[in-house]
Amino acid sequence: MKSALIVWGGWEGHEPEQSANVFAACLRKEGFTVELSDTLDSYLATDKLHLLDLIVPAWTMGTITPEQEQGLLDAIASGVGVAGWHGCMGDSFRNNTNYQFMVGGQWVAHPGNIIDYKVNITNHDHPITAGLSDFMMHSEQYYMHVDPSNQVLATTTFSDEHTAWVEGCVMPVVWTRMWGKGRVSYCSLGHVAADFDVPEAREMVRRGMLWASR
Repeated sequence: MKSALIVWGGWEGHEPEQSANVFAACLRKEGFTVELSDTLDSYLATDKLHLLDLIVPAWTMGTITPEQEQGLLDAIASGVGVAGWHGCMGDSFRNNTNYQFMVGGQWVAHPGNIIDYKVNITNHDHPITAGLSDFMMHSEQYYMHVDPSNQVLATTTFSDEHTAWVEGCVMPVVWTRMWGKGRVSYCSLGHVAADFDVPEAREMVRRGMLWASR
């Protein structure tokens, strides 16, 4: 039986606990044993971390100590998979560039705040996005700084309605990458837990967790 650790916390506006519970249920349906933790000290239990199949960081903003960060990054580099979504992985620990390097990107802005926008599936062969079609979101559309080495699976295109200088910018939404021996899957959707009521958004995170798992 595979094992996963979900560490949730930080700014409550991103609903980290509620979102963590959504995907804990998904993993349990897939046969995982799932531990939910609300302390970053979970990343200090290095021997335990290295036995996991998957880590799901669900901590939004906040700060992480050098020891906690290193424990997490070393576990991933050893082969433990990591997967997550917007504020609970891609808008976390803003002062920690090594963490951002592992994720493959960092949130910058959401012009217009809550708007309607389209997500375009750009890779129809990858197991995270195979069989999915383009779909609409009513949420924040995220402009990010992203690593050009990411394998991009889905994107969104910005208009000039809210920020003129990003008109036509094609921004990655879902990507994968490696951190040492560990697989990394990231989806920028998920401002709040209700965003995962959109079937495609929920499915891409679910599949991302399964793909990343050791």
